[in-house]
Amino acid sequence: MRLIISFLFFFVLNTAISQQKDALTEQEYLVLQDKIRLTANANVDSAIVFANQMVKSNNNKHLAFGNGVLSYLIQLKGNSAKSKEKYQLALTYLNKMPDGQDKTQLRSVLYNYNGLSEWKRDDFSAAIESYQQGIKLSQQIRDIIQIVKFKNNIASINIAVGNYRLAIKDLRQLNDFVDKNESVYTREQYLNNKSNINLSLAGSYETYYLKDDQKRVLLDSAEYFYKKTVSYSQNFPDNKIVAKLSLGNIYSLLREFKNAEKTYYDIIFLAHQNNMPDILCTANYNLGDLYYTTKKYDKALVFFKKSDSIGANTKTNEGEYLRSNYYQAKIYNILKEPELAYKHSKNYLDNYEKSESKLNDQILEVNYKLGVGDLTNEMVTIQEKYKYDVFLNKALKVFYVVLFVAIVFLLIKNIRDKNKAHKKMNALIEEFKANLEKKSLAENEEVVLEPEPEEIHFKKENVNLSIDEAKENKIVEKLLALESKLEYLNADFTLPYVAKKIKTNTTYLSYVVNKRFGKSFGEYSNELKINYVINEMITNHMYRKYSTQAIAESVGFKNAVSFAKSFRKRTGVSPAQFANNI
Repeated sequence: MRLIISFLFFFVLNTAISQQKDALTEQEYLVLQDKIRLTANANVDSAIVFANQMVKSNNNKHLAFGNGVLSYLIQLKGNSAKSKEKYQLALTYLNKMPDGQDKTQLRSVLYNYNGLSEWKRDDFSAAIESYQQGIKLSQQIRDIIQIVKFKNNIASINIAVGNYRLAIKDLRQLNDFVDKNESVYTREQYLNNKSNINLSLAGSYETYYLKDDQKRVLLDSAEYFYKKTVSYSQNFPDNKIVAKLSLGNIYSLLREFKNAEKTYYDIIFLAHQNNMPDILCTANYNLGDLYYTTKKYDKALVFFKKSDSIGANTKTNEGEYLRSNYYQAKIYNILKEPELAYKHSKNYLDNYEKSESKLNDQILEVNYKLGVGDLTNEMVTIQEKYKYDVFLNKALKVFYVVLFVAIVFLLIKNIRDKNKAHKKMNALIEEFKANLEKKSLAENEEVVLEPEPEEIHFKKENVNLSIDEAKENKIVEKLLALESKLEYLNADFTLPYVAKKIKTNTTYLSYVVNKRFGKSFGEYSNELKINYVINEMITNHMYRKYSTQAIAESVGFKNAVSFAKSFRKRTGVSPAQFANNI
């Protein structure tokens, strides 16, 4: 009897021990990593399954990575709260790891996943911050593979905010860099990087073309790099499908509608096959857009409605839903169906109000083609017209009278504002040109210009400070060198950063700037940034089309509000008024 009891005791104990968490082997961990990376975009649910297998381990490294990747995958499903919870859990396990290269490398990977999650939340600023922190860590341990990922993601955000030329320049350099360092990659990793970079490059050329459709060469470059992406993506169905979908867009822009139609139908088949609802939603919208362009309105409505239906489930295709309702309102207006035209114009306007801040950052396709203001005004017209037809027909005449008076008032006010803005702008342009000529003369004569004694004003805190003239001149010389390299466009261009850069201390640097330039360091930095924006607006018509947020980020301001305030202080008008009046 005792023997049987002992046997049962050991059996229960052994079962309990076997059910505890076991550490994955390093090989199992790496295999799961590869599976997650290959399925993350193509099949999020499968990637989540692999990540959940990883977090069953009792190894802190495995738990940190598994929860970090889950934070991104869960964000792809639209659950921000749970995504943030998983990311904090990943950091908790990471902090339990012993210090060393493994911990540093994994922290940079987590920064990457957090950046991707913030990007999906439309918080570009937070995403950039994560990428910059990740790059610093990756540079410390010379992790070329991770550095390339960060720089590719930063370039993609530049595309999203309209910095196309910067994105194209960085991506071309990155493309060459990957080729030169091919030996650090496995064949699969190399092809994956080439696929991602070429896809981003193609996208930057395409969106740049949509902003300036006079440059046909941009469209040719986009087509070339999309085809390159397809060639590198034989083992990466998500990139291959996205590239083919975009090629359909290129054909449509070239008015090769048969090729575009065939491509979109192929994408719908592939998206079904690979369980990619986001792509399926976009492909249906693109077919609706194509049929609208070719005036096949019945077909267009079928695909717009399919896109709406799929988008309601994905919750990530807000852009397609917004534009779909815009076109449906136009179609029903053409077909003389007032109630449906009113319904879709109202859907458009309601959702436009909710996503207006996102439109400013992400610049949807409708902005590129027609301008947000034009679309909104058109939808307002349709909505108001049918609203009064259906609900308040008797008040229609009153509405038109009020509308007419309002339009006349706005026109008069607009003319006055434009005249005032023109005067301010012309004075500023003359001042700016004079400064450029003065600067050019100084460079030709190789003379370091110093302010006149009567122009020098000192801050109270620097009155008693004194350093020799040679040291002052050296600091000024280094400052001018940083100016020539456009270092001031960096968001980190602060007093401590610059002092460290030119190898002096903040007290000396502040004193020299006060003495030589007659202003605080913050005023000096802001003036450089604003002058750069003014120059770009005057000389570069593309720059004027960027949103205030995009311009602010391009010159290192942390937010559009502080930038607009500094710009108005310098010019007397807002950035948008300045650009419009040019």
